[in-house]
Amino acid sequence: MLLHIPDILDKAQVRAMRDSLDQGAWTDGRETVGHQGAKVKRNLQLPDASPLRAELGRIVLDALARNPTYHAATLPLRTLTPRFNRYEGGGQYGFHIDGAVMSLPGGEQLRSDVSCTLFLAEPEEYDGGELIISDTYGEHEVKLPAGDIIVYPSSSLHRVAPVTRGARVAAFFWVQSLIRDDGKRRLLFDLDASIQALAQGNADAQALLQLTGVYHNLLRQWAET
Repeated sequence: MLLHIPDILDKAQVRAMRDSLDQGAWTDGRETVGHQGAKVKRNLQLPDASPLRAELGRIVLDALARNPTYHAATLPLRTLTPRFNRYEGGGQYGFHIDGAVMSLPGGEQLRSDVSCTLFLAEPEEYDGGELIISDTYGEHEVKLPAGDIIVYPSSSLHRVAPVTRGARVAAFFWVQSLIRDDGKRRLLFDLDASIQALAQGNADAQALLQLTGVYHNLLRQWAET
């Protein structure tokens, strides 16, 4: 499921975050990928051990926790603390697939089910820099307003187009979902959205109760913890 969720961060939050990131100690982004990824990656990142990454990552996670659409779409079990990157001066990231398993603090492992990019620069601030996601329906170009997020399956082949003017700044991270299968996550998301719409439209209470039960019983049957 490829889903655009607007307004994860408001404009004031984005501006404060950008002020901090503009003063950040950026390093070569190839430090956090394997041999194959390093061949096609050219960008800057905050170091994983950076206190600024931890501080801003908490702000992002707190904002996500307050967003019901994000929760319904991802059904998160574990989330990697967001990383932050910057593309400029021709920086790009060629086609790749995200690593399947990632390490969390304390030695715990995360299976990457859902990839997330939270845009922190307005589209008019830079040329290029589109996130291009390839799936069975073709290639999708994504370039969102600052504060908006795109979520998509981590199994997707994707790239970031070269940035030829300005700077593309974003947060990115991965989620291990309660629901491993993307098709099942999509069904649950659509069912949840239908329930919410019916509830707002004064649908029959008994029918709505039954439909809500179907949602939770499917979640109970499919969830992995």
